[in-house]
Amino acid sequence: MTDQVESILDILHAVYPLADCALEHTTAHELLFATIMSAQTTDVNVNKVTSTLFKKYRSVRDFADADLELFQDEIRSTGFFRNKAKNVIGAANMILNTFKGEVPQSIEELTRLPGVARKTANVVLGTHFGIPAGFVVDTHVKRLSFRLGLTAQTDPVKVEKDLMKIIPQSEWIFAAHAIVLHGRAICDAKKPKCQECALRPVCPQNGV
Repeated sequence: MTDQVESILDILHAVYPLADCALEHTTAHELLFATIMSAQTTDVNVNKVTSTLFKKYRSVRDFADADLELFQDEIRSTGFFRNKAKNVIGAANMILNTFKGEVPQSIEELTRLPGVARKTANVVLGTHFGIPAGFVVDTHVKRLSFRLGLTAQTDPVKVEKDLMKIIPQSEWIFAAHAIVLHGRAICDAKKPKCQECALRPVCPQNGV
């Protein structure tokens, strides 16, 4: 681990000691379905939808048996609702029929589910099961990793591989959550608040 990476991690722990996933959930399947619905929208928006959705659909079976058109309408505000509804209901059915009703606990099995790529699988494994199988790379992690000089890649899978090489596995879950929080609060895509940034001393951009 380089001095820069060690410093970044120290700062993130100091600023975001309780960093965690912003998607509200109580079970593995709730987190899985919320993450599927979070594509191209905000976690705040998804939480508004799931605050009522998760009271109606409590089990994997409830989601599997959902009426597609009604479910589409219930999650309409998350955007791309037709595809998301199809994926959530399809994933629920596959969990029942292929995985005996239990959300699988491996990247390979999770990514077999409709609408689930590495990012979603990593969110579920890290946040709910505490399994650091990979590094969650969303738009914030991709942006900050590039700005901090941790990767020269722009493809999320390649960014993840770079981060997994330089950041200790024991830090993967925390660091991903903390970087997301920092991206939302400080390192904005268009107007980063460099003067307020705790990472400025170790950032190659340094306010430029």
